[in-house]
Amino acid sequence: MFDSIIQNIFNGLQWGSFYSLIALGYTLVYGVLTLINFAHGDIFMVGAYIAFFVATFFLKAASGLPGWVVLTLTLPLTMILTACVGVTLERIAYRPLRRKGANRLYVVITALMCGLILENGNLALLGASRKSFPELVDKVIYTTGAVSMTNLKIAVILSAILVFCLLQFIVTRTKIGMAMRAISYDKFAVPLMGIPIDTIIVFTFILGSSMAGLAGLLYSMSYPILDPYMGALIGWKAFIAAVVGGIGDIRGAFFGGFLLGFVEILVVAFFPSTFRDLIAFSILLLILVYKPTGLFGIAKTTKI
Repeated sequence: MFDSIIQNIFNGLQWGSFYSLIALGYTLVYGVLTLINFAHGDIFMVGAYIAFFVATFFLKAASGLPGWVVLTLTLPLTMILTACVGVTLERIAYRPLRRKGANRLYVVITALMCGLILENGNLALLGASRKSFPELVDKVIYTTGAVSMTNLKIAVILSAILVFCLLQFIVTRTKIGMAMRAISYDKFAVPLMGIPIDTIIVFTFILGSSMAGLAGLLYSMSYPILDPYMGALIGWKAFIAAVVGGIGDIRGAFFGGFLLGFVEILVVAFFPSTFRDLIAFSILLLILVYKPTGLFGIAKTTKI
């Protein structure tokens, strides 16, 4: 029984890492722009496909390269190209609305539309057939008693922790992080102080989208089947995790993702798998009922 609980905790850490990486992108954009970028889950899907094509290209172009070298080349390229997708969405879809002072509802609808465009554009270009992600790293299983861990699972968990620490450092200890926090407090006063607001917003989208690309690569290596709608459900779940943790707070997105991962895995361990989403979201709903701002969120007051 004890070994089973420890095994489920490690599985929850892995799933929580995926949710956390995506939720961090949601909360970064919301913290700076007060915008819920509902296309972020589909940017995760695009990142997975970019990783697939980049890895396949290197494997075919240089067939003698070992898998870890291909992974080393694929990782930064995937993050850079996925960041370009996020920045393109910001320039084409969100910035014109922001400059025209459009109502927040129209921006949310635009974000949903962008997600649908990414999904159906992928479907139109690549077809409905699923892609099988190539195996880049040999799987090594570490066993202690009845508890087993793979090298990939450990890498996913460590990647999420390192990304969280890096983001926390950027937001709290750097000048550009200070500018991001300043925009979240008062986006109208910030330009008067000489801070280039568009540059900060682009940097925010670069950070969020590159993390979605990293999550897409890690997810594809762990579960190597890709389809155009793979980002829809996991994107919504990551958004819910960010809300439960306290959207706009990096710690909230990080711990909210792990909380959702733990709840889902533990529900499957003790109940039929068909009850997973029902029980998990019911528990998260109860948390929001008693703490509407999320675990780390702080209620804001609006001056009239």
